[in-house]
Amino acid sequence: MLDRLRRLLLPTDPVERALTSATIAASLATGLFYSVSALYFTRVIGLAATTVGVGLTIAGAVGVLMSFLGGYAADRIGADRLQLGANAVQGLALLAYVAADSALTFVLVACVAVGSRSLQGTAKATVQARWFTGAERVEIRARLRVITNVFIGIGTVLAGAALLVDTAAAYQLTMVAVGVIALAATVPLTGLRGRAEGFGAQMDAHLAVDRVVGPSPLRDRTYLTVVGLNSIVAMQFGMTSVGVPLWIVTRTEAPAVVVSVLLVLNTVIVALFQVRAARGTHDVAVAGRTVRRGSLLLAGGCLLYAAAGSTGAVLAVVLLLLAEALGSWAEVWCEAGAWGLAFELADPASAGRYQGLSQTGYSVAGMVAPALVTATAVDHGLPGWAFLAALFALAGVGVAAVSRAAAARRTPQVELVA
Repeated sequence: MLDRLRRLLLPTDPVERALTSATIAASLATGLFYSVSALYFTRVIGLAATTVGVGLTIAGAVGVLMSFLGGYAADRIGADRLQLGANAVQGLALLAYVAADSALTFVLVACVAVGSRSLQGTAKATVQARWFTGAERVEIRARLRVITNVFIGIGTVLAGAALLVDTAAAYQLTMVAVGVIALAATVPLTGLRGRAEGFGAQMDAHLAVDRVVGPSPLRDRTYLTVVGLNSIVAMQFGMTSVGVPLWIVTRTEAPAVVVSVLLVLNTVIVALFQVRAARGTHDVAVAGRTVRRGSLLLAGGCLLYAAAGSTGAVLAVVLLLLAEALGSWAEVWCEAGAWGLAFELADPASAGRYQGLSQTGYSVAGMVAPALVTATAVDHGLPGWAFLAALFALAGVGVAAVSRAAAARRTPQVELVA
C-alpha cells in the first residue's frame, strides 16, 4: 500500500513527478476555492447571486475559447512553456480576486482566471501527448485524475475552518491562500527541460525546419464526432456538482448532509479504481466500449436519482447512494475511455491542436451542463432525468460505434493469396 502511494505521489519519471506536484498544488487551491468562492463573491465583495452567475458564464465562454486557442499556442511556443505561464497567470488572477470590489473587476478577474485555467488544461494534456506514449500515457493521466480528486477533497476539508469562522477576514485569508498555493504549482514546472533529458527537444519538435505540418483537427470528422459525443457524456460533472445537490435539497426528503456523503463516496471510488479502469484504453476499440459501458451505468444512475424524489427519507438516502455509486463508476469508465480516444485518435504532428479541441469539449460541457440539468431534471423530475439518461446512453453508444469504425480503419488488412 505504501509503495503504491509512493509511486502515485513521487513517480520516478521527472516529467510525471513535476506534473504530479503541480497537480497537487492546483487541486488543493481548487478545493479551497470551490468551498468559499460563492460566499466570498456575495458576502465580501457584495455581488448579487445573479451577477456572480452571469460573470462566471461570461468567464466560462472565455474558457471555451482559450481551451481551443491553447492548442495552437502549444504547437507554437511549446506546451511546457504554455503550462508554466498559464499556471503563473492563474495564480495571480486568483490573488486578484482579493482586490475585486465591483461587478466589472470581478468579471475581468474571472475571465483571466478561467481563461488561464483552460490554457493550462490544454497545455498539460499536450505535454502528456508529446512526452508519453501508448498505455503509459493514459495510465499517467488516470493517476493525475486520482490526485486531483483526492486533493480537491483535502482542500475542501481545509476550507471548513473559514466556513466555521464565517467572517470576511477568514474568507479573504482563504482567497489569498488559494492564489499562493496556485502559484506554487509553477515551482515543479520551472527548469523541467534541464531535469528531463530530451524533454526540451520533444516539446520543441514543432519548431524543426523540416517538420511535417500536421492537419487541423477541425477537418478530422472522426475526432470531431468523438469530441462532440464525449462532451455530452462529460456533462455528468455538471450534473453531479450542480444538479444533484439541487435535486437533493429541493426535491427529495433526504437530509442536505447527504450531498457531502456523496462527494466522499465519489472521491473514494475514483481514487481506488480510476487507474485500473484506464488499463487497455490506449486501444481505440476498447476505449469506445469503455465509454459505452460507463454511459449506460450513468443512465441507470439518472433513473435512481429520479426515484429518490418520490420516496421517504430513508429510502431516498439508499437510492441516492446507489445512484452515486453507479455515477462514480460511470465517471471512472467514461473518463478512461475518453482519454484513450483523445490521445490515440490525434495526429501526433498536431498534438497541441488536437488536445486543444478535446479540452474545448470539456469546457463546453462545463458551461452548458448546469443550465441543461437544472432545466430538465431539477425542474421536471422523472421526465427530465429520463431525458438525461437517454442522452448519456445514446452519446456513449455513438462513441463506441465511431471508435469501432476508426479501429477497423487503423487495422492493417491482410491480403489472402491463393
